[in-house]
Amino acid sequence: MENRSQNKTEYPLLEQINSPEDLKQMPQERMAALSREIRDFLIERVSENGGHLASNLGTVEMTLAIHRVFSSPHDHIIFDVGHQSYTHKLVTGRREAFDTLRQGGGLGGFPKRTESEHDSFGTGHSSTSLSAALGFAEADKLQGSDAYTVCVFGDGAYTGGMIHEALNNCRKRLRLIIILNENEMSISKNIGRFAKSLSHLRSSKGYFRTKQATASILQKIPLIGKPIFQALLRLKMALKSALYGSNYFENLGLYYLGPIDGNDEAAVEKLLEEAKKSGQSCVVHLKTKKGKGYTPAEENPDRFHGLPARRVGVHEGNNFSAEMGELLTELAQKDERICAITAAMTLGTGLRQFRATFPERFFDVGIAEPHAVTFAAGLAANGMHPVVAIYSTFLQRAYDNIIHDVALQNLPVVFCIDRAGLNSSDGPTHHGIFDVAFLSQIPNMKIYTPITYSALESVMREALKGDGPAAIRYPSGFEDARIKQAFYSSISPNGSRVRCLADTVSDAPDAVIITHGRIVLEALEAREKMEALGKRVQILLLEQLKPYDKIAAEVLPHMPQTPCKVLFLEEEMQAGGMGMLLSAELAKYSVMENKKLLFKALKDEFGIQEKDEPILQSVCLDADSIVRELLP
Repeated sequence: MENRSQNKTEYPLLEQINSPEDLKQMPQERMAALSREIRDFLIERVSENGGHLASNLGTVEMTLAIHRVFSSPHDHIIFDVGHQSYTHKLVTGRREAFDTLRQGGGLGGFPKRTESEHDSFGTGHSSTSLSAALGFAEADKLQGSDAYTVCVFGDGAYTGGMIHEALNNCRKRLRLIIILNENEMSISKNIGRFAKSLSHLRSSKGYFRTKQATASILQKIPLIGKPIFQALLRLKMALKSALYGSNYFENLGLYYLGPIDGNDEAAVEKLLEEAKKSGQSCVVHLKTKKGKGYTPAEENPDRFHGLPARRVGVHEGNNFSAEMGELLTELAQKDERICAITAAMTLGTGLRQFRATFPERFFDVGIAEPHAVTFAAGLAANGMHPVVAIYSTFLQRAYDNIIHDVALQNLPVVFCIDRAGLNSSDGPTHHGIFDVAFLSQIPNMKIYTPITYSALESVMREALKGDGPAAIRYPSGFEDARIKQAFYSSISPNGSRVRCLADTVSDAPDAVIITHGRIVLEALEAREKMEALGKRVQILLLEQLKPYDKIAAEVLPHMPQTPCKVLFLEEEMQAGGMGMLLSAELAKYSVMENKKLLFKALKDEFGIQEKDEPILQSVCLDADSIVRELLP
C-alpha cells in the first residue's frame, strides 16, 4: 500500500509501535503518555483527512488493553460497526498508511479482512459483531484451538436485535470475551455508594482470588460441599438483584464483570486478565467517554462523530438530508398525521428540527431498522402518515419488513432513502447501490429519484398523498446548479417526471442517455465530449422510476424516430435495476425497433476502489467511460 504519511508532529512513543508485540513490550507506566499521543495523532489526522473522531477518542485505552492482554491475530478481535477501530489499526502496523484512510486504494474506515490479518471480520453495520464472534468461538472449540475471541460493541449496538439473538445463543464454556462499551446511555443500575463500592470490589484481584478459592474449597467438602456452594450462590444472586436489579447477562448464564472506567488502561487490563482466567464466556462492562481528551468532541460527540475531509470550496447551506428534514417539518405543521421515524440517525437524516418541533410525533427506535419499518406499518394501518428516514445501506436490513408488513398490505409508508448511490469515503459497506433493484421487485411500491430540492419537495408532497408505499431516494451532499440550469429552466409539461435538456438537440440525435440521480453530471460532461467529436446526444433525467410502465409512457415523446443508441446510465446495480426494467417496458413500442440499447451500471460488483481515483472512474461510470460506450 502506498505510503502517503506526512510527519507533521512528533509521536515518539507511537512511532515505536509497529505491531501488538511492540505494545506488549512497552512498560505499563508509559500507557498514559501513549494514549495521549494517539489522541493527538487522531485529532490531527482525522480533522484534516476526515473520518470518525469522537468514538475513536473514547476507545483508546480499551483498545490498548485488549492488544496487551490478547494475542492478535491468533486471538480474534471483532469491533461492532468498526468505526472505532482506528487505534486498532495504528497498533497493528498501519500507522504509516493512516493518511490514506477512507481514500481510494487506502485504508478502509472499517475493519477489512483483505487489509490486515489483524482484522478478523469485516464490519460496517451495527449489531453484527457478536453473531460473528460466536461463530469464531464455536469454530475454535470444534477445531480444538486455544484462541480467544474478543467482541467489542457499544450500548448503541445493544439496541439492535441481533445482539440479543446472539446473546441468547452464547454457551457458557467458550473462549469468548464480550466487551460492552457503554459511552452514552446507562444500561447498569447502580444505587448509592454501597453499590459503587461493590462494583469496585468485584473488579479487584483480591475479589477474584477469594471467590475462586472459596468455590474450590467448598466444592471439595464431601457430601455437603456442593449444596452449601449452591446455596451461597443463590444468596449472592438474590443480594445482587436487590442492589442492582436483575442482571440480564448473568440471567443468560454469562459471567459478568464490571462496570469499570474503560478509560483507565491498567484497570481494563486487569479485568480482561480476570476474564481470561474465568474459563468461560464472559461479559466485561466498561464505561468510556466519547470524544475523551478533546473538549469540543466531549461536549458535542454527535457533531464530531464523523468529520468530512477539509476541501476547498465547501458548500454552505442545506444538503439533501437537511432539506428533507425542513420540508417534512413544514408539511407536518399542516398535517397532524405525519410522523417521522429514524433508526438512531436523527442528525444524519436531517430530522433534528422535526424532533424539536414535534417531539410527540418523532420516534428514534435505536439501531433497529426492521422494527422501524414494521412500526411505521402499524402507524399507517391506524391512520397516520409515517415517514421513515433511513440510509440506503441500512434499508437493506429491513427488506422482509418492507415486503411483508408494508407493501403486501399496501400501507402508505414513505421511505426517505438517504445516501443513495456510491459513497466513496465509507466504502462498500455504505454504498446505496441495491435499493433500486430490490424495491423495484416489490408490488405497490413507487420509487422517486429527485436530484434538486424543488424536485424533492414535489415528490414528497405527491408521496404523502398516495395510498400506498413510496420510496424517495437522494444522494449525500448538495444539489448542483448545473443540473438545475440544464433540466429545470422550464416547467415540465403535464407534470411529467421525465426532464429533458433545456437546449434540446435535433430530432435525430446520435444517442439518448436515460438516467437518474447525481450521475447525470457525468452524462452532461459526456455529452460535451461527444459534441466535440461531432456527435449529438440527448439526455433524459428521471424523477421517478416505478411504476415503470408509467415512466416509459412519459419517455416515449422524447424518443427520436430515427435510429440511434439508447444508453441507460445508473449508479446502482444493473441486475433488476432501472435500465433492465425500463428498457423492457419501452421494448413494447415500435419506436424502439431501430434503437441499439446499451447499459452502464454496476455489474456483479460491490464498488470497491482499488486505486486512488474518483469512485465513478474506478467503476467505469465516469464521463470518459460513457463516451467510450457511445462511440462506434
